[in-house]
Amino acid sequence: MSRRSIQLRAVLAAAAAIVLVLVAVGSAVDLLVARHLHASLDRTLRQRAVEVSQLSASAPAVLTRPGALDSPVGGTQLSVEVIDRRGRIVARSLALGGQVLPLGGLVGSAIAHGASGYRDARLGTGPVRVYVAPLAEFGGKAAGGAVIVAASTRDLGETVASLRLISVLAALVAAILAAGPVALLMRRALRPIGQLADAASEIERTGDPRRRLPEYPAADEVGRLGKTLNAMLASLEHSRDAERRFLADASHELRTPLTALRGNVAYLRRHGQTPELVEELERDAERLAGLADDLLALSREEAAEAPVDEVRLDLLAQDAAEADPAVEGRAPWPVRVRGDRAALERALSNLVENAHRYGPKGGTITVAASEDRGSAVLSVSDEGRGVQPYQAARAFERFWRGDGGGPGSGLGLAIVRATAERHGGRAFAEGAVFTIELPALRDLSESAGTTNDGQPEKGTP
Repeated sequence: MSRRSIQLRAVLAAAAAIVLVLVAVGSAVDLLVARHLHASLDRTLRQRAVEVSQLSASAPAVLTRPGALDSPVGGTQLSVEVIDRRGRIVARSLALGGQVLPLGGLVGSAIAHGASGYRDARLGTGPVRVYVAPLAEFGGKAAGGAVIVAASTRDLGETVASLRLISVLAALVAAILAAGPVALLMRRALRPIGQLADAASEIERTGDPRRRLPEYPAADEVGRLGKTLNAMLASLEHSRDAERRFLADASHELRTPLTALRGNVAYLRRHGQTPELVEELERDAERLAGLADDLLALSREEAAEAPVDEVRLDLLAQDAAEADPAVEGRAPWPVRVRGDRAALERALSNLVENAHRYGPKGGTITVAASEDRGSAVLSVSDEGRGVQPYQAARAFERFWRGDGGGPGSGLGLAIVRATAERHGGRAFAEGAVFTIELPALRDLSESAGTTNDGQPEKGTP
């Protein structure tokens, strides 16, 4: 989707919205004005009919004089006909000439039942509004008849049509006038997005995650987008650097046993085998195999999906204590997590092996499983001095070893951290205590006897 298409669609949407709003308002105004004009015309017709009725009752002789019914009311020229109870014309406006007002069924209803009413009709070629009203039973020739008052609605219709046309034109003009500012605002709003897109394209072309997108000081959506994308690029750069360091460290770790293995093979070729040489070859092969296994385990752990099985950490602690006489298990109650049992067993085994390696000879290793504030805690501690605070953050890095180095691949604690993170938790060290903290899996039955406020439910002792 191009920037121009977004800008064009925004301008069209704004113009369409303005047109729709103004057309809706104009239609409402047209309706109100038309109703008001029709109501005013109906009042005028009724007022004229009342005057003619009064004239018929009080001065019937005046009613029949020529021109007596031709006076306009409120500037509106009205046409009047007065008929008797037999439907014969008694008096009429001179302005009618040879035309006769359309009567319809209203006249019969007015004479027979004394009912008045309005209707729209046509007089000649023009539309008219007609009002029919009954006359009193006394007062001359028209007694008991009816009066018909009519007025042309041509001007009224032209007024409403003109108002409707003005509303439509105003809507179009407003839409055109608003399109310019909207286009300008959209261009200014989309310019930073275009710059971000250009910078992102350049990063894609070069494949260099160290480059950054332009950031804008405004605390709006574009500013947040630029900061978020730069944070993502920083994360990608960190991941790439971590991969490069991992490859370099793995190459370094592999180089040492491979060099020793090649040297021993060369010695074997020149001087033949000895028991010491065979033992050295076996150690080199075991070290390579262990390193390969740990690399594979770490890779699988980082790429594995979230676990779905239920695992009891207290049972893992008990199994570790039963398998190793130097391990003391402390798990007074069940501790459940959603996890991968094999992965958690490997992580616990790595922690126990780490305690054996760096703890004092013959010392006791304690494996404890507990639950604290909704978190399941599995910890391994030894009787040694452990890691220093400045070392605790690096203890779980790949290929990191404590002071003096030591045997092992340097991946055991990295596998522990990867396992903890895959389970939605974390791994950390404090002195000689290495801990895996995971979200605890609570059983609904544990809280079934209490309500939300901690009070026992009815019937619960």
